[in-house]
Amino acid sequence: MKDSFTSFEVAQLTGITLRQLQWWDEQKIVAASRQGHRRIYSLDDLAEVAIICDLRRRGFSLQKIRRVVRFLQKELGRRLVQTVRTADEYHLLTDGRHIYLEDSARGVVDLLKNSQQPMLSVCLSDTIERVCEELAAAKKRNARVRHLTAASKAS
Repeated sequence: MKDSFTSFEVAQLTGITLRQLQWWDEQKIVAASRQGHRRIYSLDDLAEVAIICDLRRRGFSLQKIRRVVRFLQKELGRRLVQTVRTADEYHLLTDGRHIYLEDSARGVVDLLKNSQQPMLSVCLSDTIERVCEELAAAKKRNARVRHLTAASKAS
């Protein structure tokens, strides 16, 4: 597999226009390396352009995407593409209106509102399982108390 791509190849593979790609580079949204006067994109750069194009097609403004990209770079020292790899510890989630960063099994941050205000996810099956275990334990305690009460009345 190739590890570097020209602007033309990136545009063909992602559907972005050459002018958009140039502007994104100028704005440091996805910055290409240079080979003379030509922009050269790495495989990660290509993946990042594809992710941003997909978010744009889903209706996210470039301003919102830029806020996400800058947050990831500033706060986590990570690129956008690093957060969406399945083997990574961070994941981007979207409900179509917001972009969230899942940074742990139970923590999700709304990147477009307040990055310091986390949302917590609650696993309902874990909660139900814990309640069932507590009910079973209470049932055993009650049965034991009834048995001891019946035994003390019989003696």
